[in-house]
Amino acid sequence: MRFEHLVEVNDARNPLVAVVTREQLWRGLVLRAEQPQLFVPQLSEATILTRTEAGLVRALRFGDALVTDDVSFLPLERVRYDIAPQGEIPRSSLTMSIEEPRPSALFVRFVYDDESSAAEDTVIDELRRAAYEDADIDAVGTIRWLAESGRLDE
Repeated sequence: MRFEHLVEVNDARNPLVAVVTREQLWRGLVLRAEQPQLFVPQLSEATILTRTEAGLVRALRFGDALVTDDVSFLPLERVRYDIAPQGEIPRSSLTMSIEEPRPSALFVRFVYDDESSAAEDTVIDELRRAAYEDADIDAVGTIRWLAESGRLDE
């Protein structure tokens, strides 16, 4: 299944809403990788196993389930999560790319890709897409809140 959607970060139509800068958005996307508990309430534990300038490898515990992923950074452009096949979990990826068609008009493009069977139930795929979209809208909302509270300033 492949699914992508765009989430608007700044609303140019509403001058009362604080503008999030590209740098703040970037720091928020990195924070989502480094401290995923802020964004995923059902996450029991997250441990960074290795870290480099280019990314990190994490172990994520959801109750009894343990998932390891590889996160790569292209500064101020994109964060990519890659999950190798693990037990019942197929190979999958999530890429979050910053798009700025004009100054301060920031968006995040979320692209999900996995090797789930093409014969899977389309109703289940639609539910997954809706869950991904809701989680991503919430993540951008959390980043906006963190930026407005000054936690994403240098």
